Amino acid sequence: MVRCFLIFCLFWTINTYSQSIIEPTDPRHTEDWSRKPLVVVSDPLKWDIPADALMLLDDNMEQWTKLDGSPAQWIMENGIMTVKPGEGNIVSKSAFGDCHLHLEWRSPLIVKGNGQGRGNSGIFLQSRYEVQILDNYNNDTYYNGQASSLYKQSPPLFNACSKVGEWNTYDIIFKAPRFDLFGKKTSSGMITVIHNGIVTQNNTEIMGTTEYIGFPKNFPHGGAPLMLQDHSDLVSFRNIWIRRL
Repeated sequence: MVRCFLIFCLFWTINTYSQSIIEPTDPRHTEDWSRKPLVVVSDPLKWDIPADALMLLDDNMEQWTKLDGSPAQWIMENGIMTVKPGEGNIVSKSAFGDCHLHLEWRSPLIVKGNGQGRGNSGIFLQSRYEVQILDNYNNDTYYNGQASSLYKQSPPLFNACSKVGEWNTYDIIFKAPRFDLFGKKTSSGMITVIHNGIVTQNNTEIMGTTEYIGFPKNFPHGGAPLMLQDHSDLVSFRNIWIRRL
């Protein structure tokens, strides 16, 4: 009888505690201003494309579509793809799990705005887990929302942003989360990000989806496309390739 009472008390305590955690309703509730990354500058790495890599962007956008599957309508010129504001996010035609992703991006050549309103985009692994793209050269914002952060989850170890007009390089090593047959997560995703030759995420645990408002979510899924974000800024991309791991 005593044992049953103790078990009841334990479940009552857990249930009461879980109900006391209120989901945030304002984006500022999950902004982290406590840990400002040090500034480290490095020349971008000059990578050769591995023989087993799938080229996702060279001189055309054939590997990308709108979310509804229709052709992507971003601007393509001389091997450089630029966000066309209002056209929406684009996704890769292929789905991916564990991977090594390489991409190069450049913030708008004309500087305007500040904080999250300056050169904002993002690359979403499996359409869910965002590595932030943002012009953080002399531009402060909440630290878990700056360039190469795991958005709203993990600030970068360093601020490695290039100057305006110069290209940034991301090399992202991604291990996808695992789920069992009942949809329960059995292991978290992990991510390493190398920004302009500087490690800015070092085998960081992905707690779940990268939400603008609220806590990470963990809905079961398998492989899924990459997604690039239209945040209404003229962010440009080139030389995107991926290797399945």
